[in-house]
Amino acid sequence: MAYPATKKAKLTARKPNSSGRFTGITRTFWVLFGAGIVGAILYVLAVSVNFLNLFGRMPNLKTLENPKSELASEIYSADGILMGKYFHENRTPAEYEELPQHLIDALIATEDARFEEHSGIDLKGLGRAAVGIATFRKSGGASTLTQQVAKMLFRTREDLNDGALNDVPGLRMIIIKTKEWIMAVRLERNYTKREILRMYLNTAEYGSNAFGITVAAKTFFNKKPANLKLEEAALLVGVVNGPSWFNPVRNPERSKRRRDWVLSQMNKYHYIDEPTYQKAVARPIALDYKVENQNEGIAPYFRVEVSKVLKAWAKETDHDLYADGLKIYTTIDSRMQKYAEGAVAEHMKLQQKWFDQQWKGQQPWRDENGKVIPNFLNTSIQRTERYKSLTNRFEGNKDSIKYYLNKKYKMKVFTWQGGEKEVLMSPMDSLAYYKRILHSGFMAMNPLNGQVKAWVGGINFKYIKYDHVKQGKRQPGSTFKPFVYVAAIDQGYSPCYQRPDVATTFPAERGRPAYTPKNFEGSYSGRSFTLRQALARSMNSITAWLVKKLEPETIVSYAKRLGITSPIEAVPAVGFGSSDVSIYELAGAYSTFVNKGVWTSPIMVTRIEDKNGNVLRDFTPQTREALSEETAYLMTYMLRGATEEQGGTSIILKNGFKFPYEIGAKTGTTSNYSDGWFMGLTPDLVCGMWVGGEDRSVHFRTGAYGQGSRLALPIYGLFMRKVYADKSIGINTGPFPKPEKPLSIEIDCSRYYGGAQRDTIPYDQKLNQVDLNDLQDQDI
Repeated sequence: MAYPATKKAKLTARKPNSSGRFTGITRTFWVLFGAGIVGAILYVLAVSVNFLNLFGRMPNLKTLENPKSELASEIYSADGILMGKYFHENRTPAEYEELPQHLIDALIATEDARFEEHSGIDLKGLGRAAVGIATFRKSGGASTLTQQVAKMLFRTREDLNDGALNDVPGLRMIIIKTKEWIMAVRLERNYTKREILRMYLNTAEYGSNAFGITVAAKTFFNKKPANLKLEEAALLVGVVNGPSWFNPVRNPERSKRRRDWVLSQMNKYHYIDEPTYQKAVARPIALDYKVENQNEGIAPYFRVEVSKVLKAWAKETDHDLYADGLKIYTTIDSRMQKYAEGAVAEHMKLQQKWFDQQWKGQQPWRDENGKVIPNFLNTSIQRTERYKSLTNRFEGNKDSIKYYLNKKYKMKVFTWQGGEKEVLMSPMDSLAYYKRILHSGFMAMNPLNGQVKAWVGGINFKYIKYDHVKQGKRQPGSTFKPFVYVAAIDQGYSPCYQRPDVATTFPAERGRPAYTPKNFEGSYSGRSFTLRQALARSMNSITAWLVKKLEPETIVSYAKRLGITSPIEAVPAVGFGSSDVSIYELAGAYSTFVNKGVWTSPIMVTRIEDKNGNVLRDFTPQTREALSEETAYLMTYMLRGATEEQGGTSIILKNGFKFPYEIGAKTGTTSNYSDGWFMGLTPDLVCGMWVGGEDRSVHFRTGAYGQGSRLALPIYGLFMRKVYADKSIGINTGPFPKPEKPLSIEIDCSRYYGGAQRDTIPYDQKLNQVDLNDLQDQDI
């Protein structure tokens, strides 16, 4: 077809214009594309350097090269047993070689199938995610394993959001994702794929206070990671996506569906074949579930006390006890600790039975005259945190406070029958229940090096956190008498020095009335006794005479010299333990007698290592010469009298427990039998123990059950029976070593003993002649 010349001219004229227009569009496209690329590069650079503080901080290169997650610090006994942990997040790292291959395969198949192919960012995954968003279809996440590691390690969504643009709607997540991409690329440059996989599994949260695969495997299956079965590994990988949502304890069906989906992913990507997949999904979830917590483990009271020392050290040295993965090595012997905990539990269960029978149907809080203390519980409740909280909540409204204090709730309480019991009680009921509970503390230490070998701070750490070894202080009663006798020995008195059993009166002075200490049985025999006999029988009359002769200030000075740091009043009653002290102090002081007169401070920790095994600090005890070697030995001889002299307060250790070895001992009982004490000494072990109520007004009625030889001593017997029997401990059963130099004074007192004197046993000592079986179970 032919066109007119004019029309043809017009068509010809149009062509250059059309071509120019398309050229302009193309040019614009490439300019915009280039600008986008440049803008993206500049944006990434701006984020990486936090330009003008618009985007928030980024981890520096040093942090990226040494990424840090919180690691639990572990505390070990002297014989290498893990005692417990200190943690915010309970995490113990595993090495890659400890991880089974099916665990690695399950993780990759579930979270990042192209993990081995990308360098931190999965462009294919990003494209798929973008298409999914554009078409409103679910397409799966685009985060790689490496990005997830960056998110967990550097807490991008919590800690790195302090830029000016982070609060702008829509920009926050873009900035976060950008940071994760940047850090993922940097992580891939600094670490191998294996190291990144290990980081992921060690950093992830699995629920139930389990962080990292080591703790997760132990919490849910009581296994090490290397021993996880295929279906167990799949369950743990599945849990990471939603630790609460997929928790196998609370949501078993949902957890199983998630586990089976992980297994299907492993089948899809050919990590397992079809028969293996079918067998695995057919298996039910079989848990061995136990959450690690800081109430459990060996010596929980001891661990709390050690944490005070460790936190002070950590503050000085810029460490974090709860996050640095430290290894703390203590002095505790796990075998002795086990025997100590067992002895306390066995004896206290029986003591509680007797106590409950004695006060059945009655209120045990009594004054010095045996009368019920009025408003005892109402006064006690006012010292509790619950009362203070209710007072603040209701602004002191007494009716409201009273209502909630008497409102009954379901709660669990400690009981010797099964450990705990669910009951319906009000706070007032609970207070009354716990005020009737007897408590105890026990400590054993090596007197030669100060190392604490066993520490039982109470009867049940879960329910009663108060420590009765170091934190608790009570009147020590007659366990304070050795400070009187060591002063006498040191100033020239012989263990054979005789003194009549007669009254000694301290005259009234400075507002104090006249004071005449009485013997336990309330009378005086008038006969003469050696100092060794007097201490063995714990005679108050002769102790009072020594205090008056030496003066109270002298007794106080010797107590301080031997390591007592609590305030001690220089009063006539000082020799009878009128000032409060702790088991911890007494054990250290008595150790001086065994350690040739050298006082050695009790120590609990031997060394601290970092997570890589480098020693950060070694601990050594403080020491000082407090007594001459001769005086120290004479005191061990004096204290042996309690187990060797007729009428000795601890003779049951020979007659009942049948211990054939040299043992030094001292019992202690306070007024109204509020406190029962016992101290036991052997050549390389000093033990101290106390038994009593939370309040001094709660106690047994009579010395038949309330004196130290009944209330506390049996703990020592039960403990030492196990210690002596365990030959792996290697306890020294030999005699106390004598000084190399000959003694300057006589200690063979046999020629001073008269027949009648040896045959007569005061009433309070008859209790120590009973058969051991009578101590183990007896009804009141």
